[in-house]
Amino acid sequence: MKFTLSWLKDHLETEAPVADIAAAMTMAGLEVEHVTDPTAAMAPFTVARIVEAVQHPNADRLRVCQVETVDGMKEIVCGAPNARAGLVTIYAPIGAFVPGLGVTLVEKPVRGVVSNGMLCSAGELERAGDSDGILDLDDSLRVGTPAAEVFGAEPVIDFEVTPNRPDWLGVAGIARDLSAAGLGPLKTPAIDPVPGTFPSPITVRIDAPDLCPVFAGRMIRGVKNGPSPEWLQARLTAIGLRPINRLVDITNLITYDRCRPLHVYDAAHLVGGEIVVRAGQVATDSGEPEHLIALDGKTYAAEPAVCVIADAAGERPIGLGGVMGGESTGCSDATTDVFLESAWFDPIVTAQTGRTLGINSDAQYRFARGVDPASVVPGLELATRLILDLCGGEPSGVVVTGQAPANPAAFAFDPAYVQRLSGLSLTEDRIAEILLALGFSLTRGTPWSVTPPSWRRDVEGPADLVEEVARIEGFDALPNTPLPDMPTASKGVLNPRQARVRLARRALAGLGYAEAVTWSFTRRAIAEMFGGGDERLVLENPIAADLDCMRPSILPNLIQAAARNAARGHPDAALFEIGPVYLGDGPGDQRTAIAGLIAPHPARHWAGAGEDALFALKGDLLALLEQVGAPVASMQLNQGQNRDWWHPGRSARLQLGPRTVIAEFGALHPRVLKALDADGPMLAFEIVLDSVPEPRGKGGKARGPASLANLMPLTRDFAFLVADGTASADLVRAVTGADKTLITEVRVFDLYRGPGVPEGKASMALEVVIQPREATLTEAEIEALSAKIVAAAEKTGATLRA
Repeated sequence: MKFTLSWLKDHLETEAPVADIAAAMTMAGLEVEHVTDPTAAMAPFTVARIVEAVQHPNADRLRVCQVETVDGMKEIVCGAPNARAGLVTIYAPIGAFVPGLGVTLVEKPVRGVVSNGMLCSAGELERAGDSDGILDLDDSLRVGTPAAEVFGAEPVIDFEVTPNRPDWLGVAGIARDLSAAGLGPLKTPAIDPVPGTFPSPITVRIDAPDLCPVFAGRMIRGVKNGPSPEWLQARLTAIGLRPINRLVDITNLITYDRCRPLHVYDAAHLVGGEIVVRAGQVATDSGEPEHLIALDGKTYAAEPAVCVIADAAGERPIGLGGVMGGESTGCSDATTDVFLESAWFDPIVTAQTGRTLGINSDAQYRFARGVDPASVVPGLELATRLILDLCGGEPSGVVVTGQAPANPAAFAFDPAYVQRLSGLSLTEDRIAEILLALGFSLTRGTPWSVTPPSWRRDVEGPADLVEEVARIEGFDALPNTPLPDMPTASKGVLNPRQARVRLARRALAGLGYAEAVTWSFTRRAIAEMFGGGDERLVLENPIAADLDCMRPSILPNLIQAAARNAARGHPDAALFEIGPVYLGDGPGDQRTAIAGLIAPHPARHWAGAGEDALFALKGDLLALLEQVGAPVASMQLNQGQNRDWWHPGRSARLQLGPRTVIAEFGALHPRVLKALDADGPMLAFEIVLDSVPEPRGKGGKARGPASLANLMPLTRDFAFLVADGTASADLVRAVTGADKTLITEVRVFDLYRGPGVPEGKASMALEVVIQPREATLTEAEIEALSAKIVAAAEKTGATLRA
């Protein structure tokens, strides 16, 4: 939306400069995008008069002129063929920037004669007109008159209109808000009715009141159309509109002046004596919608959802209601009789019509946001007065059909709500002053009764009134109240489970895993593959078709994430996620799980693949459990009992006793990976955090001092014969328990089957790390400890290998 400073001053009595007006608009909530001020660029240029013009002594096409300027007499060299004594033109002094040439004038000789300025053509000032010579202005202009005043150049303000404020699409609405903000008294001219001298021969019928509830019009005969006067053309040109003719320019002027779109029909081209407002029609035989050639020369289809203006007893479309008129009834210079339309069209229908047909006319833009319904007849009267003043003619009486939408209803308002909601401490008189200046009517009482004006249908309650008061008083007047000091956060904010989650996250990140955050949903078929998919966990309104079920495990999401990484050139993924899993719909069926996954695809190397990734994963799992305080030493490792999505020969579970499963880990089943379109191998673990018992000590108790030995440790190797298939963890646990004070670690370093080992047996070699505490162990003490180790191993069925 654009308007000029002089246009605003037609409605607002103010001497404020354009910068202050733009600032006041911004503070009142109007988003100023740009201010174009040509007067600033033309400030150096003034009117001058040539007193004498003689031939240049050294050039045939140049003249040396003595020029009367605002700076006194100046000698200026000019090459214009029309430079002559007595000519009134525009003078540019030394130092002025000439926009048409893109140069700044400097004092320099021209063929031996110094030129003390420049006499300008229209093109050099970027003005329309003949540029073959310098400007030839009216002799009555006074020397020193600013060029901006001569050309009528003035600032133009361009601002963005929010959808809820269609009244800002008229200069009168902007002036109203600026007047309320204190920039000056509002002086929008009143609209006086123009009496008709004869009944209108054209009537109006509304067949679609839901599309157009009210339609007013009148006939004006004997008009004389043609080019608009210079003031009207200048006003429209300044805001980017192209003048067409008086009748059309008047409707455009009122559209921007009062936010009241109008339309003028050439009455000679109307068929029949009735205009019909109806919905678009579809041919019964072909099913094709009717078509209209609009004023822009394009053909548009009028579907049944489109509001159509028609004549010929409603048979011929002549306009798209609220959007654009038809070419067949457009006005030209030959037009003598017109029918003037002023109606109110439904905003939603008009907006949809514009989107469907791709039309964004000035009328459509305003009707789609909601034009003031009370302006239907006043807008018609204002247009009538302008047409009579500029085109002459004789008006008929006004024809009004239908009923305009009701004005907004009054509601209760407590003025104390202003301070409660905004913090502004204003008197009741000041609040009333602001609301009355904005067009609201109010009745004081307990509480007040406030009625919004017809053009403010966006105001629906007390909070809206507080916003109006705050923006007019000034958002910079809002009190700057610091927030109250927050008390120091109490210790122990995290509960034990949350603390474990934090520890687990840090531990896994330290082990080189990258955290993934995935949906808590998955596809039902995938959920069934992982032991879920219960009907109770299927979503009624999923966000996507493949996320229709709560996940029973985090693993499928991690598998898919690893597959996506592999598809993008990163196959060697190490991911983890901590989040909820769902085993049923009861309150206790949501569990917190910790899942990790590695896809071991290292780059090929001559030294081989290195350590088995499965044992590395097991080490990560045990390290993680140690971090979260799980009783790792008390856990049993069981194989062959994992669920279907684990590889039966390369997976196991850690549990406490026969029922409490702490974690499952191992290789994922190739069948599952294939179903999820992932390339193997993939190894993973999943911990149900709720199953991990909390440490017996208090979580907030500080850790004691580290117990660091000052003696060198020693190692001893033992080889035991065990039944083939014996879990190494059972033997390791038994050996560790032989002397928990001296034995700090037991590692399996070899497993042998073959010659020298009986059938059904295996040789398992252990390295035992012994840490002396108080003194270096003697050979006898070492032998005694070794005997205790062998005895502990024998209790598991193992025998020391000879």
